[in-house]
Amino acid sequence: MPAGPRPEDVPRIRIVLAVFRVSAIVTGVFLLGLCTMMVLRYAFHVDIEVGGPFGLVALVPPKEITAVNFSTLELIAHGWLYVLYLGLDFLLWRMLRFSFGRFLFFALGGIIPFLSFYFEFRIPAYVNARLAEVPAAASAEVAA
Repeated sequence: MPAGPRPEDVPRIRIVLAVFRVSAIVTGVFLLGLCTMMVLRYAFHVDIEVGGPFGLVALVPPKEITAVNFSTLELIAHGWLYVLYLGLDFLLWRMLRFSFGRFLFFALGGIIPFLSFYFEFRIPAYVNARLAEVPAAASAEVAA
């Protein structure tokens, strides 16, 4: 199998890349919120409660939460957003046909804080460089 994207995949790659950029930012923000929540939970032994008897937003020990546990919602939201991030990473990997190691490296963006923000501008540069090679390769095949 030849390396690099196929010319017919270029429009889909651009769409996936645009959604990936948004997903990287949103996943990164939720990951930072998750890190904050983990510090609160394991260092200070409190979770974030919303709409409880202590006010609209309060830091409450987990066993005393009677309303919405925002910390749990944060965990669930980040998990699903990371699944979306991984799915988009997989689509880029499949359409651009780069190495599996690079796929795993890009997957770290939803696990290591601030890395997704770096990938949000680094991966599009990589993808656009790969896409810039496609028209030259396609025209060379037609000429031969």
